[in-house]
Amino acid sequence: MSRVCELTGVGPMVGHNVSHSNRKTKRRFLPSVLPATFRSEALGQAFRLRVSRAALRTVDYKGGIDAFLTGAKAADLSPRALKLKKQIAKKQQEAA
Repeated sequence: MSRVCELTGVGPMVGHNVSHSNRKTKRRFLPSVLPATFRSEALGQAFRLRVSRAALRTVDYKGGIDAFLTGAKAADLSPRALKLKKQIAKKQQEAA
């Protein structure tokens, strides 16, 4: 199970542990990724995605998963999220 956010594309980063004597050893900074259920108003369905906690706050700030996905860059999204973005855009165009 990879530690990559499906909405923002955030993954593990590398850096150093620095001791008091300034000795550096490699380490990984893992993002806080958890499964979350989102309800799409346009599609009328719920979806489970593995997202970071920062992405959860951003989705809440934007006003829901529909608003977040319509403004998100396609390069950052996972294949599942990209498919949802296309379905939501199609539904919104039909409604308009």
